[in-house]
Amino acid sequence: MAAVDDHFSLFGLPARFQIDAGALEQAWRAVAARVHPDRYATASPAERRVAMQWSARANEAYRQLRDPLLRARYLCEQAGVDLQTESNTSMDADFLMQQMTWREMLDDVREQGGAGTATSTLRAELQDAEAAFQREVSRLLDDQNDPAGAATKIREWMFVRKLLQELAQATD
Repeated sequence: MAAVDDHFSLFGLPARFQIDAGALEQAWRAVAARVHPDRYATASPAERRVAMQWSARANEAYRQLRDPLLRARYLCEQAGVDLQTESNTSMDADFLMQQMTWREMLDDVREQGGAGTATSTLRAELQDAEAAFQREVSRLLDDQNDPAGAATKIREWMFVRKLLQELAQATD
């Protein structure tokens, strides 16, 4: 395969937040078929190694692009914006208050053993918040070309995603 600059060009897709999931999957399947290590079983060790590297790259690119949150992070990184996920904890004051409310709701879910209306209420609120972040990040990245502004929303979105994962664990 020829050298490609990024995940989007690997699959022949525009570097945008909003992508066609079907086109992504179809492009991934085509790339994966071309570089699958089994096609190079009789090739030289160097060619097999290169095929394995391309296959791993295609799979990682597909994993990142099919998940909206990971795709948003990738687009910001490609634009040179460091999300500073470990060091930058600044968030909107209203979001911080909402965060505390959700944490309290999650504690209630845990106390109830994952059953009851608290679970469904929290899940619905978090899913709505995630959908809202997805729309906002799409607007910031695709419409306004503002990856720095999107970075703040992505960090908040990451918190919501983490809460959804904790909720899933609490209800198992």
